[in-house]
Amino acid sequence: MKKNLKILVITGGVISGIGKGVTSASIARLFRYDFRVTPIKCDGYLNTDPGTINPVEHGEVFVLDDGGEVDMDFGHYERFLNLNAKSSWNITMGKIYKKILENERKGKYLGRTVQLIPHVTDEIKSTIFQIASSENSDMLIIEIGGTVGDMENILFIETVRQIRQEIGSGNISFIHLTYVPSPAGINEQKSKPTQQSVKTLNKAGIFPDLIIARSSQVLTDQIRKKVAMFCNVESTSIIDNVDVSTIYEIPISFYKQGVHKILSAKLNIKVDPKIEELSKLVGVIKSNFFAPKKIINIAVCGKYAELDDSYASIRESLVHVAANLDLLIKSTIIDSNDL
Repeated sequence: MKKNLKILVITGGVISGIGKGVTSASIARLFRYDFRVTPIKCDGYLNTDPGTINPVEHGEVFVLDDGGEVDMDFGHYERFLNLNAKSSWNITMGKIYKKILENERKGKYLGRTVQLIPHVTDEIKSTIFQIASSENSDMLIIEIGGTVGDMENILFIETVRQIRQEIGSGNISFIHLTYVPSPAGINEQKSKPTQQSVKTLNKAGIFPDLIIARSSQVLTDQIRKKVAMFCNVESTSIIDNVDVSTIYEIPISFYKQGVHKILSAKLNIKVDPKIEELSKLVGVIKSNFFAPKKIINIAVCGKYAELDDSYASIRESLVHVAANLDLLIKSTIIDSNDL
């Protein structure tokens, strides 16, 4: 493992499904040209991998070149970073517990009582650092699945807290993705869920350097100041992550808001994101979306039609095809049981 390894940790708050995977991939995109970036996803479920989990419950199962069945966020990693991920990069609590129980049976703990701390957290750390070493990584992007406060991810959060103590605060940065709702009928953004989410994270010993606010609209100055005051961050370190016509706009939005500058200053590194290539792709996608020269309708038939994310990779592949062929593809998911 490199001595100057840098780590970015992304956590989520308030509700699940607000886009930690896309956010992690978007941030990684800003650093991929200057650093060898390796994305890692930590999932708290006890399954060894998501291969046997119903896609309606957890989203699609993404299959890698090495045959591994991993979390759907790896689809975002591969598409945004143009890499082939490895199944070992998906760390599940099922894998960790399996390894610990095998070690215990082999007597590797030398008769000691096997506990959550330090044995589970040490195994997670060992796995993370092994990935960094085997991939010769300059930077790790660690996405912790679930929502802050979940029992399932407590040990992952404790692990990254310990990592900060070991490698120094100048080599790791914490990013918290949260949700700022605007309840119907009130027409006003509410910061209280974000405040409580950050306080929950603080109680676990993590103090975010960057807060990314997922919302339908840009934060008002009043809400931004309130979040800054109660969450103990600079107002310039509160980033908007609003609804967009295509997810490939998000790295560009982060670039314009200076996310790479804030993080590089924290980690004492230099970065020069080459955003032009992605800007061209986004330009084509938006042009086809708002002023299509041709429209094609495609039906996607499957047994997991209850959740759109069950077929996320098919949906995104059609976006890329449409951009390449200069047209708009409208896809509709149809439950195969209804045919």
